[in-house]
Amino acid sequence: MNIQIKRYFYGDIPEENTGGGNAGKKEQPGSVTWPLWEVFIRSKQGLDHKHVGSLHATDAKMAIENARDVYTRRMEGISIWVVESQYIHASNPDDAEAFYEPANDKVYRHPTFYDLPDEVKHM
Repeated sequence: MNIQIKRYFYGDIPEENTGGGNAGKKEQPGSVTWPLWEVFIRSKQGLDHKHVGSLHATDAKMAIENARDVYTRRMEGISIWVVESQYIHASNPDDAEAFYEPANDKVYRHPTFYDLPDEVKHM
């Protein structure tokens, strides 16, 4: 009798649950899918977080640890944010013209006609 034992470690994604191989397939009864998380890293140089990629994890703690292992292997960042993809909502790029149109009517928001003193820098 030849028995194969699959051993998983914390952070491993079992082959049957990876996203790429299951594209277009229906979930099998009893199968487990891990939620998709978006990863944002704040680098040493900047003050803002940048989107660097996505990964699957069971919870936020696991997502942060996996993001650390995958996206900051060479000390590229000082802060990691993870957000479950289902909670991200975005505007449609095709609607950008109509969506941002009201801002064009508010010329006072554009500082093109203000005179700035020479002492003011980085504006």
